[in-house]
Amino acid sequence: MRTRIALAAAAALLLSAFTAPPPAPAEAAAPSAAAAGFTISGGRLLDANGNDFVLRGVNHAHTWYPTRTRQALADVKALGANSVRVVLASGDRWTRNDAADVADVIAQCKANRLICVLEVHDTTGYGEQSGAIPLSKAVDYWVGVKSALVGQEKYAILNIGNEPYGNTGYAAWTADTRSALTRLRAEGFTHTIMVDAPNWGQDWAFTMRDNAASVFAADPQRNTIFSIHMYGVFDTAAEVDDYLGRFVAAGLPIAVGEFGDMHSDGDPNEDAIFAAAQRLRLGYLAWSWSGNGGGVEYLDLAVDFNAAQLSAWGQRTFNGANGIKATSREASVFGGGDDTRAPTAPGTPTASSVTSSGAVLGWSASTDNVGVTGYDVVRVSGSTETALASTATTSATLTGLTAATAHTLAVYARDAAGNRSTRSGTVVVTTLPGSPVGPCAVTYRVTGQWTGGFQGEVKIANTGTAAVKGWVLRWTWPGAQTVSSMWGGTPTQSGANLSVANASYTADIPAGGSVSVGFTGGVTGANAAPTAFTLNGASCATA
Repeated sequence: MRTRIALAAAAALLLSAFTAPPPAPAEAAAPSAAAAGFTISGGRLLDANGNDFVLRGVNHAHTWYPTRTRQALADVKALGANSVRVVLASGDRWTRNDAADVADVIAQCKANRLICVLEVHDTTGYGEQSGAIPLSKAVDYWVGVKSALVGQEKYAILNIGNEPYGNTGYAAWTADTRSALTRLRAEGFTHTIMVDAPNWGQDWAFTMRDNAASVFAADPQRNTIFSIHMYGVFDTAAEVDDYLGRFVAAGLPIAVGEFGDMHSDGDPNEDAIFAAAQRLRLGYLAWSWSGNGGGVEYLDLAVDFNAAQLSAWGQRTFNGANGIKATSREASVFGGGDDTRAPTAPGTPTASSVTSSGAVLGWSASTDNVGVTGYDVVRVSGSTETALASTATTSATLTGLTAATAHTLAVYARDAAGNRSTRSGTVVVTTLPGSPVGPCAVTYRVTGQWTGGFQGEVKIANTGTAAVKGWVLRWTWPGAQTVSSMWGGTPTQSGANLSVANASYTADIPAGGSVSVGFTGGVTGANAAPTAFTLNGASCATA
């Protein structure tokens, strides 16, 4: 993952995506009936049992947050993922993850029935980023930790190096990648190997796309899968569909190794990425679980590594259309891949500890022939369901609910194969009134603008003497503005009227304190700022 790209060049080159001929079809070696590990056949990734496997997971920055890994893997599994891409370091730019540490990461993945995609991050932006290493040094690292990897071919995929070229010198990617593949095979590695695209992973010059067939053929085992990172370059459905579709048509395996719902280099079309990956049965790994910095904190799927506080991006990834919950299936090497029997429905939930913004929900356990792995709590409104929480136990603490509102809640159960039960009975929980709101002030500002769209920030200051516990902020747009995504709050829009309910992590505003909500949106015509705001029904000053 990176935060900038040569957009002008990217835009020009992307236009050629719709006219350039696809690469020649690649010949794939058929897997044996009892392969040692993952294999590629007919452009598809197969597990060691010969069953189709579609990556549905996230990235986790293990090398920077090693003490978070054990809980992070358990959490992403409970949320339905079947895989995790783990950031490692060779020691050239960040502290080296040695063989013992790599072995422990793989063991934790296996304990959580997750497939590990292991990547070396020190290669990021080679040729442009100071300190980045070439793929040849990444191979040195893999050889150095080989003892942790041999025998784990069923459970681990080796991603040679993250985003191995920036926007300088990337024409060398083809030769360097071929060399890295042949050397790894000569060193005795039989794992499926993943290779990232150049141009900071986004391949806007189509170096990987147009040379993928020859790179695949350079692997003596024909066991290579390609990885594209989709950020601002892929901001339309046409670009997403064209890029992925060319690989599929050529019989070449590909996965989306990283992507986000927004980025500093543009606004990726995440809905198109989710939809295309599901339609084409291609893997995806969202960036990233938590811990992002440098101005891209909005890419955190979980706020401060808390699985109970998914960001809007996290909710979209796990619970949205074509997301992880709906499409993930566990690798059959863990024993659950052929199971088609869904768990029984959980018992009708009961509520306790109801507040103005939350409640504790409990229910009786489901049963399943191979074991229940988790439960999903949803809010029901007619035929619409909204995911609220996921847990491995028979209780959940809900936060961020709107005050003084009747919420209809229910629960589903999941098993290891990804089967989902029928819905439990529903319970209606009416939250308590929100705390009284005294003096408040709202600062609204546009932080960025482009043709047809903009990014904004709203700061809510509690200028009173009592804390605010849960809130709803309302305003009316003076023009034709719409919100497309938001962090720090949950928007509901009706015409020009917008209502924003607090996120769980912005619910409390101490006396003299403030919270901020960020968003991206569309606009037609003038982008005038709203002039009046109410917080829990009380008028706020505008600052």
